[in-house]
Amino acid sequence: MNIPTELQYTKSHEWLKMEDGVAVVGLTDFAQDSLGDIVFVNLPQPGDPVNAGEAFGDVESVKAVSDVISPVSGVVLEVNEELLDNPALVNEDPYNAWFVKVEQVTGEEELLDAGAYEAHCAAEEG
Repeated sequence: MNIPTELQYTKSHEWLKMEDGVAVVGLTDFAQDSLGDIVFVNLPQPGDPVNAGEAFGDVESVKAVSDVISPVSGVVLEVNEELLDNPALVNEDPYNAWFVKVEQVTGEEELLDAGAYEAHCAAEEG
């Protein structure tokens, strides 16, 4: 399982990278592996508000539909249009297949570093 150390993580399996005050958010390698082949991605529109700990979109895989939870509150600056046409990119390269970029970032959910996230995943796998 790939867990880049420069990112932060949520217990609901999203990753977060801050770039000049903008939060870049995507799904982790653990999440895409658990979901299986992702066939559809539903994203918000630029300008939509997002709230930490609440769903901003969802992904549909061959196994299930799962919410994507925002790790921060703010306003959607940009969505990754490429995922709408090719949702399989999330399976191929989860850490480059970002979902949204959020500006005016406030209130972060409880975020984990790579080590804590790895321990969380191991506990989930039981």
